[in-house]
Amino acid sequence: MAAQRPSELRLAMLGMVEGNGHPYSWSAIVNGYDREAMAECPYPVIAEYLGEQPPENIGIPGVKVTHIWTDDPADAQSVARASLIPNVVENPEDVIGEVDAVCITTDIGHEHVDRARPFIEACLPVFIDKPLTDNEKDLRQFIQWYRRGKKILSSSCMRYAHELRDLKAQMSGLGDVHLITGITPKSWERYGIHALEGLYQLTGPGFVSVRNVGEKGRDTVLLKHQSGFDCVLWAYYEAHGSFGVYQVYGSEGSAGCKFSDTFPAFKAQLEAFVEFVRTGRYPFEPAQTFELMRIIIGGILSRERGGAEVRLDKIAPEG
Repeated sequence: MAAQRPSELRLAMLGMVEGNGHPYSWSAIVNGYDREAMAECPYPVIAEYLGEQPPENIGIPGVKVTHIWTDDPADAQSVARASLIPNVVENPEDVIGEVDAVCITTDIGHEHVDRARPFIEACLPVFIDKPLTDNEKDLRQFIQWYRRGKKILSSSCMRYAHELRDLKAQMSGLGDVHLITGITPKSWERYGIHALEGLYQLTGPGFVSVRNVGEKGRDTVLLKHQSGFDCVLWAYYEAHGSFGVYQVYGSEGSAGCKFSDTFPAFKAQLEAFVEFVRTGRYPFEPAQTFELMRIIIGGILSRERGGAEVRLDKIAPEG
C-alpha cells in the first residue's frame, strides 16, 4: 500500500444497522470502489447511483477511509472489499490513534451517545448519522459536549439537496406562503429527520411547537413556525416512493419537488464534514441541530400524549 501522505485525512466508518447502507456508500464516495464487489452490496440502489457517476466525480481529494468496523464482522469484510478500505478492526475503539476523525454510520438515535462517547472523549471529530438522538436525556448530553468544545456534527443529506435549493428559489413567486408539506417512508424515529431537515431548508429556524396526531408507523406531525405559516410532515412506514416529496402552497400559487439525486447530496454532506475536521468551523450553527432534535423528540412525546401540543422550548431547555 502506498505511504500515507501527511496531509491526507484518515477516516473511520463505524457501525452498521439493518436498513442503512451508509458504510458502503459513504466510503465509496470518498475512496472509490470495486464494481464487482459493490454489485454484491445488499442495497442495490448504491451500486446504481455510483455507477451513474463519471470517474471524476468519485473521491474527495486528500481524504481516505482507512478503517471500518461494523456490528456484524462479516459486513465489515464486505464493505472493505467493495469500498477499498484497507483496515478492518475488531473493536470500534481500535481506531483511536489511527485516524483523524470518525463517522458513526448508524441511524438509531438512542444508540448514538454510547456509540460516539469513546471518540468524543478522545477528542476526535465525530460525524453522527441522522438523527443525532431521539430522546431528551441524550440531547442534554450532546449539548453538554458541544459546550465543552467537542467537535460533533450531524445532519441529513437533505440539507444538501439541490432539489430543495431550487424549490426555495421558487417560493418568492408564490406570494404569501401558508403551508408546506413533506413526506417520508419508514419511521418518524429514524427517517423523520430526513423530511424535517429538508423542510428546514425551506423555512429556516424558528419552530415553536409540534403535534403528532397520527400513530406509530403512520405519523402525522403538525408544526408551528414563528413566521406564521404551518407545516405538515408525514412519516408513513409503507409509503415507498414518497421519500423527499415536498409541496409549498402560497397565496399566488404552489410548487413542489421530489428528491432523487442522492450522490451529490451525500458527497456535499461528506465534504462539509471534511472541511469541519480541517478548519474546526461548523458548516451551520449547532443550534439548528438542537432545534431539529427537539422537533423529533417532541413528535414522539406528542404521539405518546395522544396528539397534545408540545412546545420546543420545554425540551432540553438551554440557559
